Amino acid sequence: MDFDFTDEQDQLRDAVQRWVEKGFGFERRHALAKAGGFTRPVLGELADLGLAGLVVPEAHGGMGFGPVEAMVVMEELGRGLVNAPYAQAALVAPTLLAAAPDAVQAAWLPKIAGGEALVVLAHQERRSRYALDRVATRAVESGGAWKLSGTKIVVPAGDEADAFVVPARVAGADDARSGIGLFLVERGAAGVTLRGYPTQDGARAADLVLADAPATLLQADGIDRLEQAADVAIAAGCAEAVGLMDKLLALTVDYLHQRKQFGVPLASFQALRHRVADVKMQLELGRSMSYFANLKLGAPAAERRRALSQAKVQLGNSARFAAQQCIQMHGGIGVTDEYVGSHYFKRLTMLEMSFGDTLHHLGEVSARMTDEAGVSA
Repeated sequence: MDFDFTDEQDQLRDAVQRWVEKGFGFERRHALAKAGGFTRPVLGELADLGLAGLVVPEAHGGMGFGPVEAMVVMEELGRGLVNAPYAQAALVAPTLLAAAPDAVQAAWLPKIAGGEALVVLAHQERRSRYALDRVATRAVESGGAWKLSGTKIVVPAGDEADAFVVPARVAGADDARSGIGLFLVERGAAGVTLRGYPTQDGARAADLVLADAPATLLQADGIDRLEQAADVAIAAGCAEAVGLMDKLLALTVDYLHQRKQFGVPLASFQALRHRVADVKMQLELGRSMSYFANLKLGAPAAERRRALSQAKVQLGNSARFAAQQCIQMHGGIGVTDEYVGSHYFKRLTMLEMSFGDTLHHLGEVSARMTDEAGVSA
């Protein structure tokens, strides 16, 4: 199988690298985090590069690219530690809106592609844990109009968003797989309340409270589309984690060559060299599974879901090992807020908890095992 990137994909990577090097150094990121994590202007700069419309169809003003191009971009944003809700805005939202009525797509996708609108998924609830089909938020139709009531928590960039895609129950019990619709709720609508707060990785999130808030129906039976969007988010997170680990390892190696003990560089100690080799091994395991995850996004649902859970398990294990080892090899400086390495650690930790932690996805892999254990898939 050919794993080489095309010239166009390499050019895309170079463009993102150049923007990170010129416009998003650690000083800027640290200042944004200290100011509360508001990063809408950063998302606007990425939109100026055309990246907001990366996967939006050309008919709606986008570039119409696929998962591999998204993976390339996410790796570089991870390497640059860019704390903007790019994956939510440019990858997850278009996936959710792809099944919406034509009029809704025509109204929102061009604005997403142009960076004029930030639409994010608001799906987590306090009792849902990581189960996408455990939804207590209710949708009621009256006179052809829908209204939503419920609470969603930890909505990425929630108090910076213009609209939200909200899963809400149109029928059935809270834990029933059927009866979950997808709705678009605008921030300025009546009955919408937001409570924003900074997150540990220097970004922002918000709790979204809906009290008979007017909403637009995107899809009446939306659980399959919601799972697909979650898998897109997982694949993006895997790619970002690869970029984060790659850069954190490079920072660690550079530190070991500069820092001296007993008059010689730390890099000369065989025990530390072995630990670096172990981190490199975990990085490459994670990289291969990130490729696997992104290439499986177009597979049938059962195959795709199993593959994405497998990738999430490996990336979770790799990220935890790499982050802990790299910070420990730095010593005390590795956990200080002024040192960039600690922020890579925080972001990797946040990613490991997003859209299901390692233990959750290990259970998902186990539940989806077949007689051949997926080896021939």
